Amino acid sequence: MHIAIIMDGNGRWATRRKLPRTAGHREGAKTVDAVVEAAAHRGIQTLTLYAFSADNWQRPPAEVKALFVLLRRYLFTQTKRCVEQSIRINCIGRRDRLERGLLHAIEQSEQATARCTGMHLRIAVDYSSQYSLMEAARRIEGQREDDREHFLSVLNAVNHSSPAAPEVDFLVRTGGEKRLSDFLLWECAYAELHFEDCLWPDFGADAFNNALDEYARRNRRFGRVPAGPLARTSVRL
Repeated sequence: MHIAIIMDGNGRWATRRKLPRTAGHREGAKTVDAVVEAAAHRGIQTLTLYAFSADNWQRPPAEVKALFVLLRRYLFTQTKRCVEQSIRINCIGRRDRLERGLLHAIEQSEQATARCTGMHLRIAVDYSSQYSLMEAARRIEGQREDDREHFLSVLNAVNHSSPAAPEVDFLVRTGGEKRLSDFLLWECAYAELHFEDCLWPDFGADAFNNALDEYARRNRRFGRVPAGPLARTSVRL
């Protein structure tokens, strides 16, 4: 099972408390710890977190710098814990615009957890689904191979997605907004969507588990007609 999360609301959480936006991002990092732990406990195979979109470069430089400092700190402090829990780390998205220190931290975490066989934790950094799709199309232009699997292999290469992840089963967004915001557009073609009004720092393990329980009650048909009026896809979590 692949769960994707748009972690929205850190800045608003801080603003409502008359704190700097960076304080909300620091609090949001604590929620990341809790949700990753809960996901691993529930046996989730793949968890993708939207940490920094390509559009986030438009934010004030000080806030962007603080976000990258937090990400480096997370990778530094959590890599050992991920190895102990057999959680494999992979950062997806562009890497040509990241500063050298952060890129080094990403590569070290990926190498350190490469042999882990438990949950696959993917962190989207400088990520844009539209850019990824356009770049993948550009790379295969003129090639003879035009089948779906070949396209996906190129898309994964563009995203630095290693190992390749399955399509998203369940997407969760906090913060009250109801949009995908250029996140995993191909992978979310048949994803079940779940929107939370609470801001990301207030979304913890209990809220995550409640969302999973709600997902388990859904009927996933993928365009097919159910076998009977009460037929339901069985989802075990």
